[in-house]
Amino acid sequence: MSEFYTIKKVLNNNVLIAKNSDHPEVILLGKGIGFNKAKGDQILDGVVEKMFVLKDEQKQKQYKSLIGIMDEKLAGTLQQAIYIIAEKTGSTLNEQIHIGLTDHLIYAIKRIREGYIVENPFLQETKAMYPEYFKIAEEVIELINKEIDINLPIEEVGFVTLHIVSNLSKEIVSDVNKFSQIIKELVKYIEEYLKIEIDRNSIHYSRLVRHLRFLIDRISHGQSSDESPALAIILKKEYPVCYDLAWKILKSIESSLNQKASEAEVIYLTIHLERLVQSKIKK
Repeated sequence: MSEFYTIKKVLNNNVLIAKNSDHPEVILLGKGIGFNKAKGDQILDGVVEKMFVLKDEQKQKQYKSLIGIMDEKLAGTLQQAIYIIAEKTGSTLNEQIHIGLTDHLIYAIKRIREGYIVENPFLQETKAMYPEYFKIAEEVIELINKEIDINLPIEEVGFVTLHIVSNLSKEIVSDVNKFSQIIKELVKYIEEYLKIEIDRNSIHYSRLVRHLRFLIDRISHGQSSDESPALAIILKKEYPVCYDLAWKILKSIESSLNQKASEAEVIYLTIHLERLVQSKIKK
């Protein structure tokens, strides 16, 4: 037997707030699900494509407070945006994204309408670190710009990316942003140390940022790599500059994260840095 939902509020043609016998409040999404519908109407679950339930009472209160400061069209559009993220990542999203991302985008839109532009100093690092989530964030910003007739800039794609990563990794946005900041500083240090300039749009830059990102992830989670003392001796002799730089980078990350790293990481980082140097020489 099909389940009925009773509509509490129509946000737009594709998003509703409703209730059923199991939940006093759910967010329902489906193409045309809210067309010609009103409060009190009933709909079958067969037309529902996605359902979000805020089980945590505190988060319910927070979300309702956000609903109170935005119009229904914007509320519906932002829920569609979260639906896109869930579909594209194939993940069950943590409830916090309904609060954190919605709150961020409400005020991002407000700032744009008031003529303020917020810079994103870690945009290039974020794009290189999380290219798959960056593409999803681009879809989200494109949807919002189209639906509510605004022009959120590329900087907001970077911020949305961090919210996606934070939700999927169960880390807070400030920690994810901290990693971007560390990487930005490390790349600048590498350029100064090696006396090179790395094109931020090049594959070499993307590879370097991804390597640093996974290095930081491993160190922050206390993971170790297999050591090879013999290879370390060879690399130290053959590539002394990159070997020395790798050690300095490792110590810098350890200091930033207050975590000890595996010495084997120096080997992999030395090899990567030497490949970067060689790519610049060949160019």
